Amino acid sequence: MKYLLVAAFLILGACSSQNDLPELPESIEEAVQSPFRSPENMKRDIYRHPQETLEFFGVTPEMTIVEVSPGAGWYTEILAPLLRENGHYIMAAPVADKPYFKAMEEKINTWKEKFPMVKIENAVFSPPGNIQFPKAGSADMVLTFRNVHNWMANDGEKAAFAAFYKVLKPGGILGVVEHRALPSQEDKFAKSGYVRESDIMEMAAQAGFSLVATSEINANPKDTKDHPAGVWTLPPSLKLGEQDRDKYLTIGESDRMTLKFMKPKN
Repeated sequence: MKYLLVAAFLILGACSSQNDLPELPESIEEAVQSPFRSPENMKRDIYRHPQETLEFFGVTPEMTIVEVSPGAGWYTEILAPLLRENGHYIMAAPVADKPYFKAMEEKINTWKEKFPMVKIENAVFSPPGNIQFPKAGSADMVLTFRNVHNWMANDGEKAAFAAFYKVLKPGGILGVVEHRALPSQEDKFAKSGYVRESDIMEMAAQAGFSLVATSEINANPKDTKDHPAGVWTLPPSLKLGEQDRDKYLTIGESDRMTLKFMKPKN
């Protein structure tokens, strides 16, 4: 009898756990407000405008979307649950061979364990030499947020944009959000974290993309872009610690471009 009671409690506990899991969102608005997201990440919405950004790119729940270099999964928490039922979410992350990338991978794995109903397919993205994407022409959309400067630092931007073009279907969309440099700034390796908008447009054009639209959704006119530790001076990094902390918190996160490109249909 004792063993039967223990088994019953275990079954009830499992059912209760399953019942406590949140319902999958059916729209971008629901995904942005859903309990799949951490409160800490939601605090950044005032700077990153996820609903407006994803609507601008044209995200729908039926799409196959490749998110490139997702970091600790800020957008994963929105996209993976949204695409769970009728779409397909593919996370293309760098090889976790360094402490930073390992830490990012661990954060995402912890989140996946918390929400076992969310499915994520993995791909490798460590340009220029190690890009292992799904088959060519299989994705409706490729999205990347604040990453182009990292590829430029390793001379990997050409390989990155070529891979985006290859994996997309004809008519597929590439959405890019990046820290925006002043037009007069020149930084070949993007050591400041800021990139000129014209340079990203050129990278995309060389890969074969057409520019569809630009948006000021993620603009921040308070950002002077001349900070001692580059973009990492600003939140959320606050690399200078307590030095002028209030000043940088008042500025907020960086000024960002939001660019929408298309792979030609023919």
